Order: sequence, then C-alpha cells, then structure tokens
Amino acid sequence: MIRRTLGSTGINVSVLGLGTVKIGRNQQVKYPSGFELPDDKTVAGLFELAQSLGVNFIDTAPAYGSSEQRLGDLLPNRHDWVIVTKVGEIFEHGQSRFDFSYDYTIASVEQSLKKLKRDVLDVVLVHSDGNDMAIIHNEAVFDALHILKDKGLIKAYGMSSKTVEGGCWVVENCDVVMATANLEYDEERPVLELAEKWNTGVIIKKGLQSGHADKASGGSGVDASFSHILSLPGVSSMIVGTINEKHLLSNIESVNRILDN
Repeated sequence: MIRRTLGSTGINVSVLGLGTVKIGRNQQVKYPSGFELPDDKTVAGLFELAQSLGVNFIDTAPAYGSSEQRLGDLLPNRHDWVIVTKVGEIFEHGQSRFDFSYDYTIASVEQSLKKLKRDVLDVVLVHSDGNDMAIIHNEAVFDALHILKDKGLIKAYGMSSKTVEGGCWVVENCDVVMATANLEYDEERPVLELAEKWNTGVIIKKGLQSGHADKASGGSGVDASFSHILSLPGVSSMIVGTINEKHLLSNIESVNRILDN
C-alpha cells in the first residue's frame, strides 16, 4: 500500500485509511443497511488483515461509541498505527450533542489518550456540527488544541470541516483538514487546491458516499470512486469504514490496482 505524507506534519499514512464507526456505533448512521457491532475476534482480525496489507491509518472519534476503547484494547502492534481522533461531538442516548469549549476539549483529549492507550495522539480534529466559522470565531477549541500540541500531547490538529470557508481557514491555520469529496460532490475542491498550495494534510471522508457509491446501491462504483479521489489535489488519504474482511480486501486491491497503473 502506497503511503503519502500528511501535509507538512512528517506523518506518513497509507492512502487508504480504515474508518471505525462501525466497530463502536450502529445508531443514527447513514449507511444503506443496518448492522450489528462485530465481536472482538472479528475486530482484531480486521485490523490484523489491514496491517498485513500495508494499511497504517485509522480514523475514530469519541462520537463513535465504543470505537476508541476497542482500538485501545484490540489494535495489534498499537504504536505502529497512525490514529486520527476528534473533539467536540458527544454521542449519548442515541443523539449527538456538541461542546467546543476549552475545558471540554482538554478533557476529551485526555480521555482519548487513556482509551487509545497512547502517550501522544497523532492527529486530533474538531468534529464540526456544520457551523464551521461560528466554531472558529466563537469557541476556544482551537486554542486548546494549540496548547495541547505545544505540550507534546498531540502531533497535529485541524478540523473535520463541512464548509468551503471553514475548510480554507483550517488549511491556512492548522495542520490537517478532513474534507468531503466523491463522484457526486465536488464543492470542496477549493479546499483541496488550497491545501496543496499550503502543504496542509488532506484526509477525505465520504469518498464512497457512506456505502452508496457501490453499484449495488445505485452508485458509480467503488473503483471509479477510488480513482477519482486519489487523483484530487492535495489528498494524502481517504477513509473508508468496513467491518467486512472481504470488503476490506477488495478495497485494498482496488486502490493498489489504480495506483499501480
């Protein structure tokens, strides 16, 4: 699996990252069909397969239910992985709520360190509620992340943004931006182009449209989606979630085939 550097962070990540919503949460998720949370053996086997095939990048968040805890407990060769987690969104009692305050951000990072069994977090992103600029201008979350980076508790930070304006601000002021791009949505292209210019790390979310890119779900196909995303400017990696080893293997084979040509 080819690796790319995450902007100017010096962190090398596999171009395909593994999303872990499905190992920790199955409520209020936007997938084509429902699913049961996998058992520990299945989760450990999935990680082992991914690592054996060159995947070293994992995306998680406190809002993904038990995902962080399970990663801390089950991830093989834990310190060989690059993990991106988040702050700001809390999922409780089947609903999301948000807290971008200074104190909550510090507490959230400390909790993630404990759950993931890490001394340092690789990347921490603000989990936007959609109001990117209000968060940037009115909340203290970025102040807290800056201090945590200065203290050596996180290596890089940014935002999982939802607007072009917010994404561009992140590109110019942070280390990493997570943006949406897929065959049906190209509105955040200016964020990617600016990130390439500034050498800011870019992680792509929803590249397979939360599973809807599959031809069986009426989409344009997984291969076409991978080919499109990985050719976009500035992209370091795209995150794809799965709890199915066959899907994981197929995705990795598709990415390798596209990048080898």
